[in-house]
Amino acid sequence: MARVTSDQVDPHTVSPARRWNYWLGGKDHYQVDRDSGDQIAAVYPAVWTAARQGRAFHNRAVRYLAAEAGIRQFLDIGTGLPAPGNTHEVAQQVAPDAKVVYVDNDPMVLAHARALMVGGTTTYVDADLRDPEKILRADELTATLDLSQPVGILLINVLHFIADDEQARSAIGALLEAVVPGSHLVATVGTRDFVPPEVSARILAAQDSGRAELWPRDRAGFARFFDGLDLVEPGITAVCDWRPDREDRPQPIEVSSYGAVGRKPSHR
Repeated sequence: MARVTSDQVDPHTVSPARRWNYWLGGKDHYQVDRDSGDQIAAVYPAVWTAARQGRAFHNRAVRYLAAEAGIRQFLDIGTGLPAPGNTHEVAQQVAPDAKVVYVDNDPMVLAHARALMVGGTTTYVDADLRDPEKILRADELTATLDLSQPVGILLINVLHFIADDEQARSAIGALLEAVVPGSHLVATVGTRDFVPPEVSARILAAQDSGRAELWPRDRAGFARFFDGLDLVEPGITAVCDWRPDREDRPQPIEVSSYGAVGRKPSHR
């Protein structure tokens, strides 16, 4: 892994990873990230709950893959900054031999990776979802994962940063083509489906003005990312409703994100 120096971390440009860390209640962010996070929260105040529920969905899905689907290899793309419940922590609680490759292109994320999660069964790749071939060719990946065995591909809170549906579907298709049947795709995406029309209009206005570089999908658009996969029950739901582990959970309007898990069948 290349060494990340302090001058590569730009404190004056918004980082989605640092902004998400701010919404999660972390400490790894700058004023520019907090300002951007607050601007989005002014349009959609439930973003704080959405961030935390997205993390909770991630944890439940990883536990499902490790405990019920027998997955022992994970490819977590757009991982963001370390926070409680990282993929390797959740998976290795179930299966200590689980291997994880994290992928991100944020210099601060990579700096944390070098300091906290290097070597052995966990490693990082400096790359972007938009370039799946770079991810798949990375030495760190080929040294850690055996692509002749099933892999859990995680795309948590990353798809809504890609505006072009075809680009996103092409990237997912390349990743799924590279893994064997029995592999799983876990994904979430922001949506306007659950919010009132006036909130939806404010989100669209924020997008048009450049204040919110997020591109939500409706249910049909999100479902297309799982074309050719067998959806794991309960299928596509609000992230708070996917195999919930508590009764006092938020309502879909408070999370405004879809989540799902799909399995690559043998006939694909």
